[in-house]
Amino acid sequence: MKDCILHNPRCRKSRKTLSLLRERGVDVEVVEYLRHPPSPSELHKICTLLDVHPTELVRTGESQFRELGLSLDDDRTVEDWIDILVEYPRLIERPIVVLGGKAVVGRPPENALALFD
Repeated sequence: MKDCILHNPRCRKSRKTLSLLRERGVDVEVVEYLRHPPSPSELHKICTLLDVHPTELVRTGESQFRELGLSLDDDRTVEDWIDILVEYPRLIERPIVVLGGKAVVGRPPENALALFD
């Protein structure tokens, strides 16, 4: 997967994470994931790099989560959750930075510094 940041320009944490990367001279592709959601295979790869189940990337506080009647305690498969996140990208935790074959969630933004270790 290419170096990128799944970015929401309206999110303060996302802007701060991008700023930290730029301050360090890191050139990553900025993917406004609400306009251009990751593909299922890209999201699978991100989960693998983060070593997380897709449910760990779900923003359960989003009104859309409740409106869709979702629950993290149901019997959906990994593929089901990947499909949900691709269809409803607002539910994806942000920002996610992929750099040099590693990935982090930039919450807090300083998490991105782990990519430089």
